[in-house]
This record gives sequence, C-alpha cells and structure tokens, in this order.
Amino acid sequence: MTGDSAAAPRYIEARLTPFALEVIFSPKITTWASSYDGRNKEPVTFPVKFPLLLAQGAEGIAVGLSTKILPHNFNEILDAMIDALRKNPVNLLPDFPQGGIADCTDYNGGARGGRVRVRARMEKVKKHLLKITEIPFGTTTTSLIDSILGANDKGKIKVSKIEDNTAEKVEIMVHLPSTVSAEESLPALYAFTDCEVSLAPNACVIQHNHPQFLSVNDLIKSSAELTRELLKQELEIRLHELQEKWHFASLEKIFIEKRIYRDIEKEETWDGVISAVDKGLKPYIKIFHREITQDDILRLLEIKIKRISKFDSFRADELIKGFEDEIKEVEGHLAQLTRYTVRYLKDLKKNYGKGRERKTELSVDENGNLIPFDKIVASKVVVANETLYLNRKDGFAGYALKKDEPIEKCSDLDDVLVIGKDGVMKVMKIADKMFVGKTPLKVSIFRRDDQKVYNMVYRDGKSGRLYAKKFKIGGVTRDKEYPLFKTHSKSRIFFFAVHDTEKKNSRILVHLDPELKRIKEMVIEFDFAWLEVQGRSVKGSTLTAHKVDRVVNAPKSDETEDEVTDESPATRDQAPKAATPREEPSPVSKEELSPVVDKAVPKDEGKKTDSPPSAKEQATFDF
Repeated sequence: MTGDSAAAPRYIEARLTPFALEVIFSPKITTWASSYDGRNKEPVTFPVKFPLLLAQGAEGIAVGLSTKILPHNFNEILDAMIDALRKNPVNLLPDFPQGGIADCTDYNGGARGGRVRVRARMEKVKKHLLKITEIPFGTTTTSLIDSILGANDKGKIKVSKIEDNTAEKVEIMVHLPSTVSAEESLPALYAFTDCEVSLAPNACVIQHNHPQFLSVNDLIKSSAELTRELLKQELEIRLHELQEKWHFASLEKIFIEKRIYRDIEKEETWDGVISAVDKGLKPYIKIFHREITQDDILRLLEIKIKRISKFDSFRADELIKGFEDEIKEVEGHLAQLTRYTVRYLKDLKKNYGKGRERKTELSVDENGNLIPFDKIVASKVVVANETLYLNRKDGFAGYALKKDEPIEKCSDLDDVLVIGKDGVMKVMKIADKMFVGKTPLKVSIFRRDDQKVYNMVYRDGKSGRLYAKKFKIGGVTRDKEYPLFKTHSKSRIFFFAVHDTEKKNSRILVHLDPELKRIKEMVIEFDFAWLEVQGRSVKGSTLTAHKVDRVVNAPKSDETEDEVTDESPATRDQAPKAATPREEPSPVSKEELSPVVDKAVPKDEGKKTDSPPSAKEQATFDF
C-alpha cells in the first residue's frame, strides 16, 4: 500500500490457513512424484477447489505472451461459480484490495480488449483541502503523491502542500491554494495524476497444455466444472473406503459368530489354514458386494484371540449399519453431484466469507446498472497558466512571445484557431512559437464545443457578387486547411465578426462604389438576424451584384461585437492567397431573403454616415 519493501525472506513464515487446508490440501486425490533424491514425495499440482487466480489476480510476461488478471471478490466468485453450475448467466466484476471506485462498463467479461477505469476515493474536508482515503489498484501512496507533485510542477494543477498520514489506512491530505477550490481540482486530479488509472485485463492461461486467451467468465465456468470433478473424485474415494470397511466388518462378524476360526485347529499347513477359512466363508458369499480375496482371509487370521473373546455382536451390527448409512449418503451425493457442489460452495461462503465484503465501489445508477465515469477532457480541466500572444506584423503566435500582443489565457494542451485574410481557416496545436501568417484575421483558442457564431461578408472573385454568411466552425482536423469560400484572385473579405450565441447578430451598412451611375440607393442596410446558421462551407446569401466600396457596422448597435472590417479602397482589389475550393450549397433566393434598403437616407446624407466608427465598434486591417 505504501510502496515499502517486504521483510527479508528469513523472517517470513508461511502456513496453510484452515481455508487453504480445505480447498487445496487433499492428499488422496493429489498426484505425487518423487523428490529430487527419491526419499520423499512431492505434489505435481495441488487439486484446488477454488479459483485463487481470480481472487488474487496475476500479472506476468513471457515470450510473445503476457497476462493480466485483476483480483475479484471472494464471495462474488463463489456466487458466480454457483451461477455457472446452475447454467445461469455469469458476470463477475473486479474488486481491488485498495478499494477505490471502478468504471466497469468496458470490462468485457475480463477478456482481452476490455478496460477498467479506477479512481481514488477523495473527500472534501474544507474548501481548499482534499483527503484521499482509498487509492487505485496498482498504485501506492508514494507513487500517487509523486504523480500529484509532478502534475503540479508541470502546471497542470495547483497544489500548495501534501501530507501523508497513512498508517493502517490511507490518508493523504492535499492542500490547495486559496485561489483554487476543491470542486475545481477534482477533475484535474483525475485527468493528470494517478488518482485515476486505466487497466487493461488480458487473461492468458495454460489450459490443456496450451496457452489460451479466455475471459474471466470462462475461467469461472472452468473452475466450477473442475471443483465438481474434484469433489466427485473425493466422493468416489470415500465410497470405496466405506465399502471396504463394511466388507471387512461383515467378514469379521461371520468369522467370529460362525466360529470359522475353529476349523483351522485341525490344519497343519498354512495353505490348509487358508483353505479351511475360505471353505467356511463360501456359504455367505452372496451377501458381499465383491469376492473374498486371499488378502481378506489373511486379515481375518491376524485377529487376536483377545478380540475374539470380547466380540460384541450388537456393536458389530451397529457399526455395519453406520457404514451402510454413510454409503447410502455418499451414493446420493454422487447421484446429485451438482447440488452437492453448490452446497459445498455455499458452506465455503458461510464459513469463510465473513469480513470479505466488496471493497471497490462500482459506478452504477439508481437501478444498479453500470454507468461510465463522467468524461473528463484534459484540455478543459488543465490550469490555464499560459497566455497566447500574437505578433501580427511577422505572423507568429505562441505563449513564449511575451513582448507581443496578448490574446487570451491558455494552457499547453489547447489548440489555436487561425483564420487568414485569404479566408482559409486552420486549427493548430499551441506551441511556444508558431507561424500563423502575416496580419491574420482571427487568432484565438479553439474549443470543440464552442457555440460561437461567425458573421462574414465577402466578395466572390469570379462573379463579383457580395455574399453574407452566418456559420459555426463545426468539426475540424488539426493542421488541415479549410477555405471559407472559393479561392479566386479577386475574392476578399469585407466584414468579419464573432458572437457568443446565435441570438447576437451584426447589423451592417454596405456602401456601393460612388463611381456607379444610375444607382438611386448607394447604402444597403443588412441584419445577420435574417440568416439561419449554416455550415462553414456554404456560399451564403447574395447582398448585391454591384461594385462595393466598403462594409461597416450600422450606427447605434446594441450588441458588443468582436469584429474585423476592411475599409481600405487602395487594397480592396488585392488578390487573396489561393486555397482549395470547396463545394458550395445554393444561395438563398431573393424571395426568401431580400436586403433592406435604407430609403430614408438620401444619397448625400448617406455619405455622411461614411465616417469611420469608433474604436469600440470595429478594428481595421489593410489587406
């Protein structure tokens, strides 16, 4: 439990317990072989009537083979053996001597390919203090404390002090900083330390002189059959012994009561004596279950005169009657061997099962059905002890660029979302320094369950049309590029904004090129609330087919937006970086969505609204 080594072998004494004497040591059915010098006998194997392998567990490795059998509960093993004998379904789950909490939903009957997750039992003592009272299987208090300290050194968790008060029972006190609560630390301890371990069972055993990969349930069935066979052998030996005792007791009674011993007085030779006794017993041969051999006659001749003189016929009848009752009982057990085996296993549980209750708690629901642990995503529970920085000019980002623009708090397990000004999106693993492209449109920490909604207005380079789209990121593959629109040398992004929920939307004003003639309304007002959220690869809805000068936020917006717009006419025709085109869904028809023209704004007044918005409303980048 603590990891301390055992005492020297010279101080260790091993003795068989009463349970071991009952289920292991049975000399009459044990196969014996001569010892190395031939002076003694030693067992080839012990006839074990209980699966100690499943109770204690085993782990080892050989050439090309390995085995890992987890320990199981004593009483549950006996119950499972009874179920196997009764042809009922068997579902045996592991039980560890250290206790803890186990998720056995993927145990797979202990077969190869299964998995068990075991957690330490932790109690909240105070707001900033946790106590560990049970540890996972395969760990010690020393290794568990080392794993916690290692995670703290790497910045995964925050711990101020650890006290090991373990004696007879485990007691590890984990002191947390005042800025971290016990509830916040529990998931991180499970994710980054040995407070949760994953075990992969692999039951490889020798059966019929060949290694075989079996499940624990298969081993239980084999063990139950073996126990029944061993009990059958013991009963058969017992039956034979009782029959022999009855046979000689009956011979002795006839030999003395019928005074056959007097027939040998006239004989002068040993052969004559044996023949005389054999002749005297012939009238009674039919009452015996087997023939009378010379060895039987020799045993009769060894009876002393003193025993013959004190022979009690009544006691002899009682003795023979007792042998007959025992023979009948043993024959009944052999006739109902399965029932006898079940009763034997129940007696084992009654005599030795006290104090062997289950120590490991199973993760179950209210109905007793197995349920998995709550999934802990490491990137969510890790302490955000780093900051993501961005160098827009040189196109680098990372948590080591401490002199550049800070973006947001992060950890070294996070991913970074990068959207370039060419409309290409990419998710990258965070690093101390990485290239994200010069003047990126968006750099932030990527979270897979993020519900942020993106508003974007862009010009399609091929058709010259202006499109608006509202989308979510969705699923991505790390380091793969995803174009948000078809690549073309004349394509460009006019407006880009990010919102936390679908309820928040941007309102924009689209200013047409002032050089256009015969256009009455030079400003188009558009609200992204008119669009439905779609996938990132959709083409979007057409805003206008005319040449556009710029796109800006509508005045008096009630929503706070994280946005980037382009207002540089000198760079509006700059070709974006090429990217792989993607298939486009059909745009929304004009009947479904018609842009609203701000008719109340005259042409001259519309130019007055061309003044740049405040810094709070937008940020401008040159493309």
